[in-house]
Amino acid sequence: MLVAAGVLAVLAVLAASGVRAADRPERVVAIGGAVTEIVHALDRMDALVAVDSTSTYPPEATTLPDVGYMRRLSAEPIIALAPDRVIAMADAGPPVVFEQLREAGIAVTRVPDRSSPGGVLEKVRVVAGALGVEGRGRRLVARLSADFAALRRRVADTRTRPTVLTLIAAGPGNLMAAGRGTSAEGIVRLAGGRGAVTAYSGFRPLSAEAVIAASPDWLLLTRRALDALEGREGVRAHPVLGATPAARQGRVVSMDALLLLGFGPRTPAAAGRLAERLHPASSGGDR
Repeated sequence: MLVAAGVLAVLAVLAASGVRAADRPERVVAIGGAVTEIVHALDRMDALVAVDSTSTYPPEATTLPDVGYMRRLSAEPIIALAPDRVIAMADAGPPVVFEQLREAGIAVTRVPDRSSPGGVLEKVRVVAGALGVEGRGRRLVARLSADFAALRRRVADTRTRPTVLTLIAAGPGNLMAAGRGTSAEGIVRLAGGRGAVTAYSGFRPLSAEAVIAASPDWLLLTRRALDALEGREGVRAHPVLGATPAARQGRVVSMDALLLLGFGPRTPAAAGRLAERLHPASSGGDR
């Protein structure tokens, strides 16, 4: 009841202001780091009035009002911004918030989230359509399609498919690892690798025994996870990770979490960087 009353109060204030969407350019709230990246790639950052806490790129996104974490949203602060449209990833929530936004007369566009090249292109088409810039969307889709095709050709020339253990969080006795069907597994495959964890789906804590049994060729960590372990030296000194073939041979890669897992316009570049590390012989890079 308190939430509903709060929403009604905000609506009353907006109605009293007399502001109509037809009197000004459309105001948009982006929910999800990939959504904000696509808005940026479509050159429509001028339409944004707020973003969520996962929207850390481009840098100017962090100067906009933050409506909170995408899976724990509240309707009131969004409605208070008087947006015309909210563009949100499909897994944003809770669902009741989007019901309240629609009841407030705010258009809501939900963006499907598939961790694949086709999924990235679908996101672009949906966001471009919501923003009314379909032509820009087609051009971005064409560019990204070419980038993904070039990446596929490059990876096809490699002879090995190294196993990669992806950690999104780390701490004393807590290693949060990616399993099957995750965005982490998706980008590892794009880069010509294989996920080291196949016993479960999603992201879960991994036991010491499971880490040793996985015997990964490479360790892939978000920057936050690497910082929590106090850098590469901390990985090598870790009682569990340090015993893996990856740590013993210095095969540790770190990447920004949104770049790594977001599956947005920067994904071809992120997968390409990872491929250079996984396949140094074919790329001319080093470990």
